[in-house]
Amino acid sequence: MTLPTAIPATMRAVRLERPGHPVTLSEVPIPAIGAGDVLVRVRAAGICHSDVHYRAGRSRVEPLPLTLGHEVAGDVVAVGSAVTSRAIGDRVCLHYLVICGQCEHCMAGREQFCHTGLMLGHFTDGGWAEYIVVPERNAVLLPDSVSYEHGAVMMCSSSTSLHALRKGRCAPGDTVLVIGAGGLGMSAIQIARELGASYVIAADRAERKLALAQRLGATPLDTTGLTPSAAAEAVRALTNGRGVDVAVELVGHADTVQLALKSVAPLGRAVVVGLNDTAVAVDTYRDLIGREAELIGSNDHLLGELEELTAMAARGALVLDEVVTNRVPLDAAVINDILDALDQHRAPVRTVVVP
Repeated sequence: MTLPTAIPATMRAVRLERPGHPVTLSEVPIPAIGAGDVLVRVRAAGICHSDVHYRAGRSRVEPLPLTLGHEVAGDVVAVGSAVTSRAIGDRVCLHYLVICGQCEHCMAGREQFCHTGLMLGHFTDGGWAEYIVVPERNAVLLPDSVSYEHGAVMMCSSSTSLHALRKGRCAPGDTVLVIGAGGLGMSAIQIARELGASYVIAADRAERKLALAQRLGATPLDTTGLTPSAAAEAVRALTNGRGVDVAVELVGHADTVQLALKSVAPLGRAVVVGLNDTAVAVDTYRDLIGREAELIGSNDHLLGELEELTAMAARGALVLDEVVTNRVPLDAAVINDILDALDQHRAPVRTVVVP
């Protein structure tokens, strides 16, 4: 397809050249558009803690060099000849899993296990750029009432939280523990309440994050200096000794996984989301068997959940005004600074790149 004359031949993109090294700014060609693709002018792209792991080489990224950024929102500026559901001018946010749509996993609604699936900003070029090409199905309509910045953040932090709560079977009346009051945690608090949770506890060590969690309707729990067992006792003290029905671990640390397990009530579900390459000790009787508790892994999210999220945001049930706390330009040095801060757990709640 021939690009409209208003679209340049090249664009700026912030890319990972080598693991363990800073990301760099490059001038690269505008990506080619296939018949079923849309070209999106990026208006906002989030910086996620996963990007820290990618840059550090703790999580494999290929092929290199690769444009990072998997939380993306923008405007459709060109469409392929076979595109039927999207048009130039549509405001969209992007599902970050590029799938085949035909394997048994895709057909069963388990697209995160697609045999040929590729994640934006991980195994195919992402959104820390001025433009990005994705298949038509990946472009989710963004309501006019939702900003590009919020739409971008919903594509990972909010969607991952919704998927985790669904995996934990969060139901009306449940009590929920959210471990980690960062970008994912702030969405998890609001989504849990929207799913009918009667009581939400937010555990963190940062006073400012706990204050925001409280404003969003959670009971804050400062776990500074507490062992997993002591923190779990604090959770039980807040729930009349019972524990919670669902604990969502969003940090990625052995201690927080143990906290999730030790905090659940009989028949409770501990859902692990945070990336962690350290073995976790589990007391199989006290933590699992004795309470018939469940330890559940939660990976990525589903396309249908994104549409559910945009509807939540449009009706004001998911508000990210205080979650997106920082906006930065498409500048490699600035982005590296944010990644450094995330790696040291001193970053703002959520930072978005605005090209």
